[in-house]
Amino acid sequence: MKIKILYRGILITIAAIVIIALIPFGSNNIAINYIERSSGELKTEKVYGEAWLAWLYNNPIGELTTSTLVKRKFLSDWYGSQMDKPSSNKKIEGFVETYNIDLSICQKQEFDSFNDFFYRKLRSDARDIDADSLSVVSPADGKVLAYSNIKNEDFIVKGYKFNVETFFQNPFLSDMYADGSLMIIRLCPTDYHRYHFPVSGIISIDTLINGDYYSVSPIALRKKVELISLNKRSYSVISTIEFGDVIMSEVAATMVGSMINTYSDNSIIKGEEKGYFKFGGSTVVLFFKKGSIIIDNDLLENTRNGLETEIKMGDRIAIKATL
Repeated sequence: MKIKILYRGILITIAAIVIIALIPFGSNNIAINYIERSSGELKTEKVYGEAWLAWLYNNPIGELTTSTLVKRKFLSDWYGSQMDKPSSNKKIEGFVETYNIDLSICQKQEFDSFNDFFYRKLRSDARDIDADSLSVVSPADGKVLAYSNIKNEDFIVKGYKFNVETFFQNPFLSDMYADGSLMIIRLCPTDYHRYHFPVSGIISIDTLINGDYYSVSPIALRKKVELISLNKRSYSVISTIEFGDVIMSEVAATMVGSMINTYSDNSIIKGEEKGYFKFGGSTVVLFFKKGSIIIDNDLLENTRNGLETEIKMGDRIAIKATL
């Protein structure tokens, strides 16, 4: 009986959150501006669930809901399971129309569920992979923040430094990358959600760090910048000839059901698929040792101006540093 009551209470709470998410809290909405790299133009992101995010991270009751419920694994697992159901594919048409998603570049246009659509594969000619062996490419479609020196630069908000030790929970790695370069590629729910290798080399076994499921949207990060180091995440080390050891990490977020790696060989090639995220926006984080790369200047400049840069998987984001 107690279990039934608890289960009923959880369902009621979830239903309440969904209802609240539909209420237009227009006064709380925060514009997310970014630079479209292909044109250099300033754009405003059309945010999936914007009113919901604004309420969860900018309203006292919303913040309480986030800390007690929304960040929990069971909620993301539950919602992810709903997106696996065949009935969820009825959401696809409206989603595609609202966010102007181009299905012509996908391998298929009909999907078995919303998750099947969400982690859709693209045609082999849909993305160009920068062919220069001395270049680093974006591992995903998304919006990037770039920092040439983690230790010296403010992260997202003035006066806050990215805490490498908290992120890795590994003193050895923390020491090696403490003054290195950092690139964060944020995937919003409307993006292509497969992630690829940014460099070629030999990859280690993934290390998993359990954590929460906070949103990684700028709306959330502006309120609590350390969220990216609190979420569930995994990382692997890619040993390369050109750049030394590069760390690639995938970070979960609210409503991300799973992070699924699909590669099988530990000898990997730049641009090849590493895996995919199930439903929800999420993030890929890249770490480089000090002096190993030169990040493209437009990405650094936009970051200094407080703006993300929209990029596509395969775009060049850095080159090998020369002595």
